Amino acid sequence: MSAAQSGAPPTVRVSADAARALRHLRPWVWRKDVLQAPGAPGGWVVAVVDPRGQPAGQSLWAEKSPLALRLLTRRSPSEEPVDAAWFRARLQASIARRASFDRESLRLVHGEADGLPGLFVDRYRDRLVLQTLSEGMDTRKEMLAALLEELTSAVQVVCRDDGSGRDFEQLPRESRILRGPRETEVEWCEGANVFRTDLLHGMKTGAFLDQAENHLRAAELGGGRALDAFSYHGGFALALSARCDSVLALEQDPAAVARLRENVQRNGRRNVEAREANAFDVLHQLDRDGERFDTVVLDPPGLAKRKEGARTAMRAYRELNVRALRLLRSGGLLVTCSCSGKVKPPDFEEMLLGAADDVRRPIQILERRGPAADHPALGGLPETEYLKAFFVRPL
Repeated sequence: MSAAQSGAPPTVRVSADAARALRHLRPWVWRKDVLQAPGAPGGWVVAVVDPRGQPAGQSLWAEKSPLALRLLTRRSPSEEPVDAAWFRARLQASIARRASFDRESLRLVHGEADGLPGLFVDRYRDRLVLQTLSEGMDTRKEMLAALLEELTSAVQVVCRDDGSGRDFEQLPRESRILRGPRETEVEWCEGANVFRTDLLHGMKTGAFLDQAENHLRAAELGGGRALDAFSYHGGFALALSARCDSVLALEQDPAAVARLRENVQRNGRRNVEAREANAFDVLHQLDRDGERFDTVVLDPPGLAKRKEGARTAMRAYRELNVRALRLLRSGGLLVTCSCSGKVKPPDFEEMLLGAADDVRRPIQILERRGPAADHPALGGLPETEYLKAFFVRPL
């Protein structure tokens, strides 16, 4: 609980539809459904009631965000007080759910799916990276860092609250060290490969841990000559290099491609070429030059940050997939991904089928995949199904 809050939580009254949604596994209430605000500062825990005063649980209250309430528990304050001990128990349960995962770097807390709305925690060996995408978690980040340090024996906790999701919540962006030493470079393993990243300055929390299982699966199915567009630090490229004859890894960001080259050298992979280039341009040029590949990976950054950008994003995805399918030999493997939450899985599949139709090539859909198991979606909240990864074979 925030240091300023004590005693019984204030009450917020919501519409009948919103209360019904809370009772039936929908954990959000938008501001338009708030009938009577709680008169409390942003970030406080509040008791939620319907128009008749019947309880509908306890939520985090946001003063400015369009998303006014995020559900914590459907129980009343007398049944389940939400205090520091409550947060500790939720964190402990979330960490315990991942105890059997044989990975030294993974997500320990995944927001709403772990009953901690707006809180995300990644572990890189003995270091943690924390992100808060709700006002309620933002006001508690110091407390959360201390609890996480205690529960995991982490030597460092880094705050990476510098993403665009903070803008939607009308929260300031920041990145800083919450606990531990100032050095934020860390080495960690994914499968047989060793990566080095900067937890304070890399993209997301330093790496894309949600793609870990897809990296390894691509290596199992791929082969021959491979192309990894939007390679970042080389997750797909290095996984593929163990099986492929050669891998061309494209990355536009100079800092990322420098780290990619370091990772390639660190793992002694002589069959990987890291090229600083725009993937859209290179795919077009490779096609014009008649180049062909046995494996192509498309894992671009989010192309639709907001709903209004989804249509433009779908055109970009289609263009990329048309070019990739043109470059692939028959019987090859295309791994095509989208991390845009505004692009739903059926829409992404429809786009992919449209791209196949554009190049007049039927495709086999081998697997429809999502993020690694440490990044679960919450049933009833399709917004948490953000990552799509289709493994397809052109005929």
